[in-house]
Amino acid sequence: MSADFKHRLSFDLAHGELRDGDTRYLIMRADSLMGLFKRLPEPVRIDALKAFAASVAEYGGRSAARYTAEDGDARYLLATIAANAPQLGWGVWHFSLTEARELQLEVKNSPFAHGYGASPEAVCAPIVGMLSAVASIIYDAPAQAEEIVCASTGGAVCRFRAGPDIR
Repeated sequence: MSADFKHRLSFDLAHGELRDGDTRYLIMRADSLMGLFKRLPEPVRIDALKAFAASVAEYGGRSAARYTAEDGDARYLLATIAANAPQLGWGVWHFSLTEARELQLEVKNSPFAHGYGASPEAVCAPIVGMLSAVASIIYDAPAQAEEIVCASTGGAVCRFRAGPDIR
């Protein structure tokens, strides 16, 4: 599978679709999407962001599994995800694997933080979801992810960690 995601996309204007094979994509403003979450009261917003993360873990994880099936190597998977992220408008991703079975991710220019704006809590739930799916594949075990620094809370970049032992 080519790491050049944007060249795999097909635009079917007659049907109003943007696809990568069987997977349909949608282009929308980041502030329109994140504005939904910003308008929710706090307890509902937190639950909605968690549900967003879980949804991305499930459906984004399917894409990650396709990349893994092609090569099976963790470094290939991470390189493919890092190459695809900016092509999807998800910022610039840089992964690090630690010896402690922890996958770390730094994201520059997260569209979710940018679209949400200033916040007292981290808002990059879709990245948390994707990272948990990727970590589950790499460690061949259920994994959790968390955002430890968010640009919405004043960080210069967003930072995440994931692994089977993250709680």
